[in-house]
Amino acid sequence: QVQLVESGGGLVQAGGSLRLSCASSGSIFSFNGMGWYRQAPGKERELVAAISLGGRQYCADSVKGRFTISRDNAKNTLYLQMNSLKPEDTAMYYCAASRVYNKVVATPDYWGQGTQVTVSS
Repeated sequence: QVQLVESGGGLVQAGGSLRLSCASSGSIFSFNGMGWYRQAPGKERELVAAISLGGRQYCADSVKGRFTISRDNAKNTLYLQMNSLKPEDTAMYYCAASRVYNKVVATPDYWGQGTQVTVSS
């Protein structure tokens, strides 16, 4: 069973930056789709960004131009670089993966435990 472990969350002031990492216990070459979701208190979980094995990317409008998703297949790690953070970015951020890209943007097969990001104003 593949395990995904997120790290890099924390408390940051508005306008600051954080880089989230998601380390996989197995090779991520098998995951054509990987992504980051977030869930704020009282809100539904939403897709933030996704990336395919070939580099095709999706970014939600709310984070476009501020967040960048990337993956290092040799290191079995997914990243989310978050710049110009806003208080509304405060949420638990989850890593997700699927062998089929279209699944990761809808119903991922694998989830991490999450890492908390808090942006103060």
